[in-house]
Amino acid sequence: MSWKLIQRAKKRLSEERGTIRKEWSAKTSLCLAFPNRYYTGMSNLGFQTLYHQLNQLEDIVCERAFLPDREEFPEYRKTDMALFSLESQRPLYDFDILAFSIPFENDYLNILTILDMGKIPLLRTARSDSHPVVIAGGVAVFLNPEPLSDFFDSFLIGEGEEVLPEFLKCFDQARSEGKTRREFLEKTAAIKGVYIPQFYQVRYSDEGPIKGFIPKGNYPRRIQKRWVRDINRIHTTSTLFTPHTEFNDMALVEVNRGCPRGCRFCAGCFIYRPFRNRTLKDLKKDIEEGLTHERRIGLMGSAVSDYPHLGEICQSILDLKGTLSISSLRADSISEDLIAHLKASGHKTISLAPEAGSERLRRVIKKGVKETDLLRAVETIVKAGIPNIRLYFIIGLPTETDRDIDEIVSLTRRIKHIFLKVGRDQKRLGRIVLSITPFIPKPSTPFQWAPYEEINSLKRKLKIIKNELRGEGNIRVIHDLPKWGYIQTLLSRGDRQVGKILLAAHHNGGNWRKTFKEINLNPDFYVYRERDLYEILPWDFIDHGVGKDYLRREYLEALSQGKE
Repeated sequence: MSWKLIQRAKKRLSEERGTIRKEWSAKTSLCLAFPNRYYTGMSNLGFQTLYHQLNQLEDIVCERAFLPDREEFPEYRKTDMALFSLESQRPLYDFDILAFSIPFENDYLNILTILDMGKIPLLRTARSDSHPVVIAGGVAVFLNPEPLSDFFDSFLIGEGEEVLPEFLKCFDQARSEGKTRREFLEKTAAIKGVYIPQFYQVRYSDEGPIKGFIPKGNYPRRIQKRWVRDINRIHTTSTLFTPHTEFNDMALVEVNRGCPRGCRFCAGCFIYRPFRNRTLKDLKKDIEEGLTHERRIGLMGSAVSDYPHLGEICQSILDLKGTLSISSLRADSISEDLIAHLKASGHKTISLAPEAGSERLRRVIKKGVKETDLLRAVETIVKAGIPNIRLYFIIGLPTETDRDIDEIVSLTRRIKHIFLKVGRDQKRLGRIVLSITPFIPKPSTPFQWAPYEEINSLKRKLKIIKNELRGEGNIRVIHDLPKWGYIQTLLSRGDRQVGKILLAAHHNGGNWRKTFKEINLNPDFYVYRERDLYEILPWDFIDHGVGKDYLRREYLEALSQGKE
């Protein structure tokens, strides 16, 4: 045992507000694990919402666990101490259920690290009835859980607030009846939205693609997602407050869920359908509650700027002597009043997402934002006295050419022209930051069939942009590394066999290059291959309520528009 690690956990708890501690007694114990460090996990509103909701259930004790900070790893190794929960410092193997909330594919290796450090067998086939039931939810597995299927007993497909309480009720009943692990899982397989990978067989063709996904018994052929029909009954707001988080000075409030725009690259537009807005009354109530904890409100959602009463909400926050923050805005939704509210709240930077430099490519991805919208938005922002603008672009999109890359540079220069002209009139100049990411083809979107662009090609395009803008004042270019986009695509589009790659990468300490040399599986097959329009995709068994025929038509229309 390490008192150093325990004292560190207790110090962290002492700096929190909103921590919930419950007696274990005869309750079901669940550890909610986030596969990244405390700072990152505590910045995730969905994680906080589940923690609060589960602890409202009388028969549940819910505690938290995170990937240790870098400086903690040597102490864990030296003392051979099992990873423990934050609230009671109990080892993870003591819990009835270990539930992972997984928003990003790049955290998959961290999941295996947490299991390993928690002294829980990595493979589900190696666990006995004495081990916790290991389950997962979150948007990453909502899209495609198959690369993780060797490691999890169960996946919850859809919005956790809807399905998890029902799953836990089933667990409590099975435990009271003395059911075995397998008997419990068989019982939960009847719950809508619950996917038990061991109850399904995957067959592969000689060429590699899947030729069959078959239930091993009387289990559903397709897993229907669960979704919250009335999001006003779930208060998705900050309930835990700590200085050790990205949002250490604000209370987060969810405005809406999903997005009505239908951008063809965006998973959130399709898996969170239907788009849902909170009522003005409920939103105001949540904001008033948030202002009792912090004086800054962070409005969250994929389509905050589409909220019909956004101006009224912003004004009400200011009237209550609070300030507000919005992460990103659509250029075609920006108004002088909205920017004035953000200016009054102390915003120094506004983020816009053109995604593509050319009108043609924006039509291909169905972005729905014109250059005139962007230039008008920039002028409104700079006139209001907000000095900095961040622009999000994606490279490697389907049908993209070098001309589209040149258009990113040209558009940035046109934006800079307005930026400088209006900024000089305001006697205040700031900076334009270009944030560039490679396109990652996501499951359940119209672009799920498209390949990831070759790493060297992406590097070349990045070099063009950086070289062209290197001599430009007031412009900074930042970007993700294409090699990590390759890994994300592998994990995003992989099938069950990718679990072998994950396990090898874990044993190799995250050395992907060494892993790819050792494993008898070609990762390029998953990353660079354009999928056949009629092949069985690893995630086809998930029913998001959007037909594959519709996605196929959208993809073909995009390719057709790319030729115009």
